[in-house]
Amino acid sequence: MREKQQATTVKMLSRLMSSSIRSLDRECNCTVRLLDDSEYTCTIQRDAKGQYLFDLICHHLNLLEKDYFGIRYVDPDKQRHWLEFTKSIAKQIKSQPPFTMCLRVKFYPPDPAALKEEITRYLVFLQVKRDLYHGRLLCKTSDAALLAAYILQAEIGDHDPGKHPEGYSSKFQFFPKHSEKLERRIADIHKTELIGQSPETSELNFLHKAQMLETYGVDPHPCKDVSGNPAFLAFTPFGFTVLQGNRRVHLLKWEEVTKLKFEAKTFHIYANQMEDRKIILTYFAPTPEACKHLWKCGVENQAFYKLEKSSQVRTVSSSNLFFKGSRFRYSGKVAKEVMEQSAKIKRDPPEIHRAGMVPSRSCPSITHGPRLTSVPRTRRRAVHISIMEGLESLRDSAHSTPVRSVSHGDSFMSSRGHMMDGSEASTSAVISDEAYSPSDSVLPTPVAEHGMEMPLARHLNGAPCSNGDKESEAGTSKDGHAAEFSSGRRALRIVRDRSSPPSDVEELNKFILSVLRLFLVTIGLLFALLLLLIMLTESDLDIAFLRDIRKTPEFQQFHFEYFCPLRRWFACKLRWMGGFLISN
Repeated sequence: MREKQQATTVKMLSRLMSSSIRSLDRECNCTVRLLDDSEYTCTIQRDAKGQYLFDLICHHLNLLEKDYFGIRYVDPDKQRHWLEFTKSIAKQIKSQPPFTMCLRVKFYPPDPAALKEEITRYLVFLQVKRDLYHGRLLCKTSDAALLAAYILQAEIGDHDPGKHPEGYSSKFQFFPKHSEKLERRIADIHKTELIGQSPETSELNFLHKAQMLETYGVDPHPCKDVSGNPAFLAFTPFGFTVLQGNRRVHLLKWEEVTKLKFEAKTFHIYANQMEDRKIILTYFAPTPEACKHLWKCGVENQAFYKLEKSSQVRTVSSSNLFFKGSRFRYSGKVAKEVMEQSAKIKRDPPEIHRAGMVPSRSCPSITHGPRLTSVPRTRRRAVHISIMEGLESLRDSAHSTPVRSVSHGDSFMSSRGHMMDGSEASTSAVISDEAYSPSDSVLPTPVAEHGMEMPLARHLNGAPCSNGDKESEAGTSKDGHAAEFSSGRRALRIVRDRSSPPSDVEELNKFILSVLRLFLVTIGLLFALLLLLIMLTESDLDIAFLRDIRKTPEFQQFHFEYFCPLRRWFACKLRWMGGFLISN
């Protein structure tokens, strides 16, 4: 009796241990890097969906206007993705825990001043400041000085000669690269024009100025056009944008875009413009995964900014004639619904702790400690180069998430005028003599090093683009940096030489692939029809044409020599499996 009790106890303990081990296996650690560069760590179930993690982060930040934000991660193939909230986290990331992700602004508000809560504006301010630092927000030098001065005022407050000695603005890194002349201009604006502005006012003024720039909300996807020229596609609150050379070559408003489609590395944009003019733009992504990510970003942005209600969202398919392709459906709210929901928020504003300069890049979260200041400068040398070469450096960024770089180069780039009128010509900028990638940062987020080699198809692709260079503002000697300048141009020329038009062999391969697809689809349809005919003839349906088929010698031979033995074999196997399951 005692031996039986001991055996029962051992079994119970083994079951408890195994269940606890299984529960531990179902849990995993997750780290999310927030916009102030702090980290939020939590433990989640392996089958937890993205919405659960996103709600945890928003609760941690005390954030209610959360539909503008998203969580970005990098898969094992170094391709960036937005976390889908309706799917399991572990199935999306496809890597071993602990998982590392980033909180970022996914949908930029068209008017940041219309946001209801200050905490939301502050997070958007941190994202746009990050865009400025990494070279995604392009602007004229005069606008850059004002934007940097707003950041300085929000970070350290009014200028104090006792605390802020000469050259104090050089301790901050506002742009990828800037000159001493620009630093002096930033300090002058901060000392004279922004006295008395609170951090909230400075951040709001910063966002108001940034939203008027052409590249506000731009998350550039590196691509190539049909001629092999590098281009950067982006989706903004105002529409689909193409940046090429030193200017914006296309801006399609969301109401003009009718369809987004991709196949392998090829991305198509269909649009209807004035006077029933239909256009098709074609671009080529570095990889099929990058092209699919570009397509999904376009589908989500179009649904968010274009539709009136989320009930109007439909599942879209990147389909062709014979295959369904990828299917995707945006699962969140649309911009109009988000604004209506924000208007109903009634609570005391959450506390935001703002602090001055801190020596470390690590700091507590927004609602529980001081925020991060701008990144300290590490380089001072600068030379004058063209705007186009600055934009060309965006190619290696794969957009958005920063990474740790060995050599911390920095650049500053300019682009034309404001988003609304686009009337002002672009002015010059200052950039380092080192190559710059906007993904460079001191943050240790992994990022893909995308190559730009890809096959190109011959296709009419909108208007041609000019790649003229413009001189930077005077300040350093051109002869002193002639060698560096020419080496940069040689590097740019090498990149363009690699982008050759498609050959006849590539076009032939595409044609053969299309014919092969047609052949396979035809064979599949014929096989399905044959199976259907066999089922009908072997059934008890009493139809004239089926009776005629059953009387033919060929059907009689097929029935007795093939169909009946095969049916008996299947019946035998099914009986054996049934008996085996019942016995167990």
